[in-house]
Amino acid sequence: MEKLKLTVEHTGRELFMQFNPEEYSLNRDNTIASQAIPGLSGPILQFVNGNMQTLDMELLFDTWDTDSLIKQDVRDQINQLVALMEIDKDLHAPPVLRVQWGSLDFRCVLARANQKFQMFADDGRPVRARVSVTFNRFIDAEREAKEVDRQTADFSKVHMVAQGETLSRIASLHYDDPQVWRPIALANALADPRAITVGQQLRVPALPFHDPESGEVVR
Repeated sequence: MEKLKLTVEHTGRELFMQFNPEEYSLNRDNTIASQAIPGLSGPILQFVNGNMQTLDMELLFDTWDTDSLIKQDVRDQINQLVALMEIDKDLHAPPVLRVQWGSLDFRCVLARANQKFQMFADDGRPVRARVSVTFNRFIDAEREAKEVDRQTADFSKVHMVAQGETLSRIASLHYDDPQVWRPIALANALADPRAITVGQQLRVPALPFHDPESGEVVR
């Protein structure tokens, strides 16, 4: 079976695992805010942000079952993996990796490596070990902006109207300027800026905002 491969993205260096993992797990969750609205049977939910996606697996390293009479210290192999957590002198950060195995293709950084040594040579050198690793998905804003299909050219947040809020108050929260409420009104086709209701979800467009009808920049 094809071997699991780690590729250092900026150099192209490849590291193949001696044994494939028996299993792996992908983990992902979102942060969802809830707000109780009087008169409703349950709270209104609002998406806040996506959280870290992780890849967990356990890797086996073994130098005992080799033809060599002098068994190699298994740490020599493990250190090649653990070194991927070190700060790269050119990047000033640990390198971005691609974990590839079959249909799995995960762009990430190595966040955790827990080493457990299980067999030793007569002189005490470890010759077999299991390493539990966690890879954190790596996302950069420029790449995500190109790859994610947004519904509009101007990325928007969603704001749920709370009791007593006005467009000016919402503009102050998101733009730090209560006078910049017109982009919100235009983005939500509000004929009357005062006619907003508790629990209503409003798009809050990024600035500068271009009026879809006139094409002018509106503030």
